[in-house]
Amino acid sequence: MKSCTLLCTLLALGVSSPLLAGESKDLKMFPPANQQQQRKVIRLPALEQEQDRKVEILISKPLEVDCNRQRLSADLIEDTVKGWGYSYYTLTEVKGPLSTMMACPKNEKHQAQVPVYGEGFLLGYNSRLPVVIYAPKDVTIQYRIWQPGAVIDAPTE
Repeated sequence: MKSCTLLCTLLALGVSSPLLAGESKDLKMFPPANQQQQRKVIRLPALEQEQDRKVEILISKPLEVDCNRQRLSADLIEDTVKGWGYSYYTLTEVKGPLSTMMACPKNEKHQAQVPVYGEGFLLGYNSRLPVVIYAPKDVTIQYRIWQPGAVIDAPTE
């Protein structure tokens, strides 16, 4: 019973100590964000078959919009920490909005999250390193994990 209590205590300390330590060791090599940027860090859980998974970065910006479909444009550029070889990502200048040109019957406007589209938003899955993203402070950063579905045989014609 005592050995189980000791083991559980050690496991709890081992799991919680990185959470209490402030900025973890795996972020010290990454540059800090500048005054106009935010640095977001995504820590992915370890999964089986990580080579089959992808991480899609979803970026949006709150704007006042009408009934038209809106979108923004930017690219997520991969860069490397000098001397370490670790990747981090920087969002280029957000341009737009691009919009359809429908006539809005009531010409009413409302706040909405407008998505940013471009290149570089689909990344490989790697739980051993954090995904570090630098972006303007006025954007929202989210992500989703893609996994393969069932394998389907192609029909013969």
